[in-house]
Amino acid sequence: MTFLRQPVYTSLLTLALAVCALWACQKVPITGRSQLNLLKESDLIGMAQSSYSQVLQQERVVPLSQPDAQMLQRVGQRVTAAVETFLRENKLTDRLQGVNWEINLIESNQVNAWAMPGGKIAFYTAILPIAQTEAGVAAIMGHEIAHVVARHGNERMSQQLAVQLGGAALSVALQEQPEETRNLFLMAYGAGSTLGVLKYSRTHESEADRMGLIFMAMAGYDPEASIGVWQRMAQLSQGSPPEFLSTHPSNETRIRELTALLPEARKYYREP
Repeated sequence: MTFLRQPVYTSLLTLALAVCALWACQKVPITGRSQLNLLKESDLIGMAQSSYSQVLQQERVVPLSQPDAQMLQRVGQRVTAAVETFLRENKLTDRLQGVNWEINLIESNQVNAWAMPGGKIAFYTAILPIAQTEAGVAAIMGHEIAHVVARHGNERMSQQLAVQLGGAALSVALQEQPEETRNLFLMAYGAGSTLGVLKYSRTHESEADRMGLIFMAMAGYDPEASIGVWQRMAQLSQGSPPEFLSTHPSNETRIRELTALLPEARKYYREP
């Protein structure tokens, strides 16, 4: 695996910023943050489908006949429907291109949930006691869906390809270093054997917190329920944090920020 020296990495970042200045960058829905994704989203979606299928084959997926799996589907359908309506109404349907939502519950003692491009989402059973209620599940679900809609994975993979694979195009990296590229992909989405090694940046996580809070409110879940989720997560994280929190802001910071965002989220809240 090839690693770039710091001056080369800095040059790549400078080039990316220059490109962003010359051509209009996309803006993330709700937050309006400018972003520059250097990879084709369709390529990432193809990798996600393959990787997601492999994960499901290797893990024990809770069957849909079980109440917890049914609940997860119910919450996922409500939140994704609300998000899709919002994007259509705001002429942002390009964010849904190639997205085919698929949500599965995996039997595991890891407190984790993750999402891949194209809407491939996994919850681990150990996170459900932290969520406690459907509204709590919606808080986590909104956060993961936000990663998909904001295309955080594209940004993160672009950064990692630049740093660890010499800035190679995804197609070239897949051809010349397929194993390394796939491992980068899995780690970036928290779906590999070394969960959380790369994952998203704290900027991405904070952005997903804000978007997720609004998404759950759009779906008719009281956004205040999210505060309890993160408080319970904070209690659990005393000592070594669970994988879900490995790159998040500190517990105190995130709870404070989410509390400050509640008035904004309540503007979107409609009781079902």
